[in-house]
Amino acid sequence: MSSALQPASPHVRDSAVAATESPRVPRPSVAPNAEAPAANARVRLKAAELSAFFGSSEVVKSISMSFRDREVTAIIGPSGCGKSTLLRCLNRMHETVPTARVAGTVTLDDQDIYARGVNAIEVRRHVGMVFQRPTPFPTMSIRDNVAAGLQILGRERPSKTETDHIVEDALRRAALLDEVSGRLKESAFGLSGGQQQRLCIARALATRPAVLLLDEPTASLDPISTQKVEELVYELRQDMTVVIVTHNMQQAARVSDKTAFFLADERRVGKLIEYGPTQQLFEQPEMQETADYISGRFG
Repeated sequence: MSSALQPASPHVRDSAVAATESPRVPRPSVAPNAEAPAANARVRLKAAELSAFFGSSEVVKSISMSFRDREVTAIIGPSGCGKSTLLRCLNRMHETVPTARVAGTVTLDDQDIYARGVNAIEVRRHVGMVFQRPTPFPTMSIRDNVAAGLQILGRERPSKTETDHIVEDALRRAALLDEVSGRLKESAFGLSGGQQQRLCIARALATRPAVLLLDEPTASLDPISTQKVEELVYELRQDMTVVIVTHNMQQAARVSDKTAFFLADERRVGKLIEYGPTQQLFEQPEMQETADYISGRFG
């Protein structure tokens, strides 16, 4: 993918004790037919010594993580520990906030996404993101909401016929096509909350990203809609890398292959405490802080 991120205007970057026994968290199979990710799957996205700042205040410190192809990684931890900030750093959304900056590196297929001359919009084409609350565009139809994701292609935008096929495919992959096939010209605001969130996922999928970032995508949804989104997440891992921030530990256990636990220190700086296979982290955490959080002793 080294040719995928084309140069644009220059961008300059500033540049344990064994855990006590914790309760077992069930890991039901949401999508039993999905293949497990290959043990030797390549790293698609990697953060190395990544720190994030708002002005002079450091909010995330020295995070090093690798996200492999066709794996779902869940990020858990109490509020205010930098989970969402990390996510926004992974596709250069962090820099859209005034005074925000990063240090360290983030690579997509071995290319530094913060390197001088790399187009941030092009990065977001390959590293899509869906936010906590559904954000359909109010003046657009269902069809045009999905197609809006293609605007970043500029002159490479597909024709109307090609766009229609892309929209249909994205809605199908988001498990929404059957529910809206006869309503594509209607307002997206006529959809339920759960349908709107899957519409936002379809919009992100329209550009065929290599990585999909999900920031608490079910926090505002009812249990039935939550289940549909979880099933979708588990299915998407067959095609891409997925990183999901969640406060729901049972959800992390259900949908992810790996889990990372974050915690803020006394200065409110978020740090990575433990990162590993989901079942191992929940059943035999290495760090006492992880065991305490999972068992409900804090957080």
